[in-house]
Amino acid sequence: MSTILARLRHRRANPAADDAGAALPALTSSSKSSSHDSGGAATAPRTRVGAWLDRPMTSFHLIIAVTALLLTMGLTMVLSASGVYSYDMDGSPWAVFGKQVLWTSIGLLAFYIAMRTPVALMRRFAFSSFAFTIVLLVLVLIPGIGKEANGSRGWFVIAGFSMQPSELAKIAMAVWGAHLLAARRMEQASLKEMLVPLVPAAVIALALVVAQPDLGQTVSMGVILLGLLWYAGLPLRVFLTSLGAVVVSGAILSVSVGYRSARVQAWLNPGADAQGMGYQSRQARFALANGGVFGDGLGQGTAKWNYLPNAHNDFIFAIVGEELGFIGAAGLLCLFGLFAYTGMRIARRSADPFLRLLTATATLWVLSQVFINVGYVVGLLPVTGLQLPLISAGGTSTATTLLMIGIMANAARHEPQAVAALRAGRDDRVNRLLRLPLPAPYVPTRAEAVRDRLKTRSKRTPTVDTKAKPARSRSGKRPVRSATPPVGYGAGQRNQGRRARTLEGQRHG
Repeated sequence: MSTILARLRHRRANPAADDAGAALPALTSSSKSSSHDSGGAATAPRTRVGAWLDRPMTSFHLIIAVTALLLTMGLTMVLSASGVYSYDMDGSPWAVFGKQVLWTSIGLLAFYIAMRTPVALMRRFAFSSFAFTIVLLVLVLIPGIGKEANGSRGWFVIAGFSMQPSELAKIAMAVWGAHLLAARRMEQASLKEMLVPLVPAAVIALALVVAQPDLGQTVSMGVILLGLLWYAGLPLRVFLTSLGAVVVSGAILSVSVGYRSARVQAWLNPGADAQGMGYQSRQARFALANGGVFGDGLGQGTAKWNYLPNAHNDFIFAIVGEELGFIGAAGLLCLFGLFAYTGMRIARRSADPFLRLLTATATLWVLSQVFINVGYVVGLLPVTGLQLPLISAGGTSTATTLLMIGIMANAARHEPQAVAALRAGRDDRVNRLLRLPLPAPYVPTRAEAVRDRLKTRSKRTPTVDTKAKPARSRSGKRPVRSATPPVGYGAGQRNQGRRARTLEGQRHG
């Protein structure tokens, strides 16, 4: 009712503007989202949580807070789970933890740089970055350059520090794929132009990772490709075909090598080789069972005393369940659930199609690794060797994950409401503390602007049934058509179109 009264007062005060077709200033998105069923009146959010979620910088604050909590918990659990292993291998209980802190520092630096990187610069170097990672994947396969560990030649070792190029390839493929699909989508490209060259290039990267061989990274890259195709809105048959190809390829790879086949058999029949290939999975479930509801206490677990291999790395979730119990494990999963909500919130609120596609794909990638890691720890999936993001000890994985989350935080700062608030001078403590530059508003391409105008015009134009015959009068003659144009095509409509084109950049951010 208040909106109707305001509109009537506006018409009474400005009759000329009403005749010219001028519209009232639109309500802000915050007032629209907080309006309730009581007559459509715009009221304040009912709860404090609703008011906080309605703020323009909430997505940015959420992604920062969730990342900080996951990093803190990850470093704590790596320190607790790696002490015995570090002492056996290096004579110091701090060796693995020290490397993890160093790689986390590198990842935080990459996180900060990603937040400051302009979106246009990110897109400009997308293909060159992907091509560089392809070169690294080729070099790591050369004996003497790449190092082999755990049956896979997939690491560069420099000054005692190992780096896995497949982790960089995943990020490069996600960024380049999002850039390519967003650009082709705006150009109304055909299906073939949407799939080429993305799918052939992704197949090359997947083949190089398979040649290492590394099944876990292959599955992760396949998930990124499927996420790009799904969120780009390609036809369902294309997505189902790609999904079927990835599933069949994964099934073939899982039984093509002896140790992979043994892992699958141990998963299908855990008791067949309890002291051999099924030992690790069996010990992980024992650790989870020992933890109970509240756990044995931080640092008090026994599985890390050489009972559970790779307790600080692939199976760190078992240590979380043993020392923090069901409460701690469920809390960790809730943090990842909050991360999923934040990532999809950023993707939904982004005006830039590139950032929308990239953020949704990155969220799916991180969650898929969480699902696979937790799945094989609890015995629902065969062991693949994928690490738990930001929790497991793994330098390259932690650094690249932080780099990807930094891009997501950059996307959160480019939400239209966040851009408007920051450029209007509204103070944000986190933004000021990090000394981040002002985000640039999203400027739609010419094709996108024309399509939006046509869509808006089609919604405002009343549909006229041209096939219907006009009614006859009592005299039997057809009525004479009026020479005046229909309502809505006068000067007021033209002026409204000019204002819409002027404010189009503001509407998108």
